[in-house]
Amino acid sequence: MDNKKMTLALFSGSVDKLTAAGVILSGAVADDMDVDIFVLMQGARAFKKEIGDNPDKLSMAENPHLKEEFLASLKELNVKTWLEFFREAKELSNVKIYICGLAGKIWKGDKLDDFVDIVDEIVGISEYISSAEEADIHMFI
Repeated sequence: MDNKKMTLALFSGSVDKLTAAGVILSGAVADDMDVDIFVLMQGARAFKKEIGDNPDKLSMAENPHLKEEFLASLKELNVKTWLEFFREAKELSNVKIYICGLAGKIWKGDKLDDFVDIVDEIVGISEYISSAEEADIHMFI
């Protein structure tokens, strides 16, 4: 039997939503799912090398005034960073991460080298649509 497939559209580049996506990704990997992640619009900024795992450069989507409390709580609970969740998932399972070409260009990233090392490819939006059509589970964050 083939593994189930999840397609995750990651629109947000905020630390709270990236962390949530990392937790969801970990659950999917634990269930032996293949996961395609399509990084769209603001999400692409978070995957830039100079932004990456630097929470100071990331916003907070929900309740921005609680960002410091959120980050302190993650640290106290010894929760991985969003990027650590993503890296670990790629090591353990079939996880592919794609940057939307337009989103990359918006944030001055037009080549793979402009993004953190876990990004597999820069693709057009039709790749995301095809993946979403074929997925057992499709999420948009």
